[in-house]
Amino acid sequence: MDLGIAGRRAAVAAASTGLGYASAAALVAEGVQVTLCSSDADRARAAAGRLGHGTQAMTVDLTDPDAAAAFVTGATERMGGLDILVVNGPGPAPGTVSDTALGDYRAALDRSLLAVVGMCLAATPGMRAQGWGRIVAVTSLGVRQPYPHLALSNTARAGATGFLRTLAREIAADGVTVNSAQPGLHETNRVRATLPDEDALRGALAKVPAGRLGAPEDFGAVVAFLCSQQAGYLTGAGLQVDGGAYQGLI
Repeated sequence: MDLGIAGRRAAVAAASTGLGYASAAALVAEGVQVTLCSSDADRARAAAGRLGHGTQAMTVDLTDPDAAAAFVTGATERMGGLDILVVNGPGPAPGTVSDTALGDYRAALDRSLLAVVGMCLAATPGMRAQGWGRIVAVTSLGVRQPYPHLALSNTARAGATGFLRTLAREIAADGVTVNSAQPGLHETNRVRATLPDEDALRGALAKVPAGRLGAPEDFGAVVAFLCSQQAGYLTGAGLQVDGGAYQGLI
């Protein structure tokens, strides 16, 4: 399927590896001009080099909301405009409520809520003025079904989801859609770090009807569709990409 976005311009955050990289790759394959970022300059340049097709790289600390917003502004300046924003970033550290200090919540809100807000606020004025835009945030299945031992992520990403839904309603009439893609277990370094051995992997996969970890490419294809011309009437949605793991009705 031709997604109708060839020639569009996209900023993709935290895209040197994992789901961010897969999202950038799916957009590049559709003919989208991409500027990506990473906290590591070497990884950012290497990822841009692998993607090719004029992909540009920036070094950004996405735990800082001001720096996250500046990434979007800088990418827009480099490309002469912005049509697509893929919001992504490093997740907070694991931990339970009882062993997590108040200050840790403030830091988690910076990286997983306020950085999201900052990127969106930097992107939306231009998108609204041109009458076309796509914002897709990479969040987590934990916003629907909170994960044990991820108190910070469950809290901050739920707040980001509320912001995204609110933003979607405010700018829908301007031709700008706002959606989130909610990954379950995918073959990434972050997920593998939580599954240190085969017993842990088998236990996790027993809860996934598909019976496997998702490939990052599976996820990237969903993100690309949410950015497509065909998805223009889809906004305010949170789409779980989890191999059927989520058991709720809504």
